[in-house]
Amino acid sequence: MLESVKIARRQSEIRQKLSELAGKESPSDDEIRSMEDLDREYRQNETRYRAALIAEDTERREAGADLETRSAQEWAEMMAGFELRQVALALDEGRQLSGQTAEIVQELREQGGFRGVPVPWQALEVRAGETVADGTPTPTQTRPIIDRLFPDSVAARMGAQMINIDAGAVEWPVTTSSVTAGWADGETENVAGPSAYATTDKSMAPDHNLGIQMKITRKALKQTGAALEQAVRRDMNGAMGVALDHAVFQGSGANGQPLGVITGAATYGITSTAIDAQASWAAFRAAVTRFMTANTAGSPDAVRALIRPELWDYLDGVLIPGTAVTEWDRLVKNIPAGNIAMTNNGLAEPSGSPLSTSSLLTTRAGGVAPLW
Repeated sequence: MLESVKIARRQSEIRQKLSELAGKESPSDDEIRSMEDLDREYRQNETRYRAALIAEDTERREAGADLETRSAQEWAEMMAGFELRQVALALDEGRQLSGQTAEIVQELREQGGFRGVPVPWQALEVRAGETVADGTPTPTQTRPIIDRLFPDSVAARMGAQMINIDAGAVEWPVTTSSVTAGWADGETENVAGPSAYATTDKSMAPDHNLGIQMKITRKALKQTGAALEQAVRRDMNGAMGVALDHAVFQGSGANGQPLGVITGAATYGITSTAIDAQASWAAFRAAVTRFMTANTAGSPDAVRALIRPELWDYLDGVLIPGTAVTEWDRLVKNIPAGNIAMTNNGLAEPSGSPLSTSSLLTTRAGGVAPLW
């Protein structure tokens, strides 16, 4: 039995005994001394357990390396016993193969169909720089195209909803009236006076056009096949996704671009608060509190945050004095990591002296998407 397993079983026995002693309301002096001895043994076993795990892991690695080396050596010895002389005599005179040569040929035939006598590559002599004449052909195999890498869309992670408009415009009536409740000041009194229910239409129209043009010649398609067209389409989709992400948050509203959420915060009525302090969980906590109060978010885990990678790098490097907890640990403890989207495309690069950056908070209050 492994030493780590023995220690783990002993630890389980100690925990069981400690639980029995701890359940007594008035333990005796002997029982208290027994608890102290068990606690001391438990802490010592923790150190022994970690040491045993490290030693066993080292033994496993050494044994695995030995098995890999042994397998490679056995295969090399088997290939060394393959005789091409027997293959030549079998093809020329019809002699039967024997020994390791026959075993290897039989194994190759079982792996795939062959005409004649299969010969393993390892049995051939490897030479370099033995070209006899110039102009020898160099066959080339073309593998599938490796596409460009594009960042994942962060607009969807921030709760944006994509609307497909075939023609015309689509509008959503949004309630803008302030209906308040009031108590009747007396038995015959009335409640608060009637309030008008008002809505404002928020319309969306396909006023902006985003596209890409790429040229593929007929000759290129004939030489490469349909895979070229599919690769081009994937490349175009990735490039358009990057451009859409940038426009959703940082669109300038000029030269055909839509007005982005961050760029047009004042136009859209989005509250923007400047924080003249170093980035910290306290600053985020205050912002989340204001955000929850203004947007009826039920809890911090209902809030989504968009940040730059540089902000994560800074927060993860700031330790709380006297602890091993970072500002980033405190942030993800309240706002789940799945609700935090990092982007180098949706937010502007940190600038100024000292460097300053922006962050965007959203929520789906009432199931309504924050972005359309």
